[in-house]
Amino acid sequence: MGSREELLRRLPREGFLKITAEKPAGAATLAENERVALIRKGNELFNLKKYDLARKIFVTTGYADGLIRLGDLYLKQSKPLEAFRMYLQAPDAKKVEALLEKSVAVLRHWLSEEPAPGGPSSPPNTAGSTAPASTSDSTATGG
Repeated sequence: MGSREELLRRLPREGFLKITAEKPAGAATLAENERVALIRKGNELFNLKKYDLARKIFVTTGYADGLIRLGDLYLKQSKPLEAFRMYLQAPDAKKVEALLEKSVAVLRHWLSEEPAPGGPSSPPNTAGSTAPASTSDSTATGG
């Protein structure tokens, strides 16, 4: 390896913040120091669990790491569509692909399910239900 000064010269001028491939329209008008300050504020809001405000900042600045963390959070909250949106904006191809594969698997399962024995008109399974299993007894006795 080279000297310390040489390594420092090789560091990216903009730092190590992970950014999206294409910056959103508003991000183009931000100066880099404003963008960095906003990202810090977004991280602070995220840590304070003010996710909606953090999301606005992360989307505006195109901060990929923040968008991915929001996507992970939305998955934990059972909001896969919101997670998918965040991963697309980041972009995180691996997480997008994983969510797509999971969605396709669910659709395949739904499409391959066969109707219950007896066809769709058969009564539902009422095991454990407090409702009477059938009302045909009163009609069979005439009353």
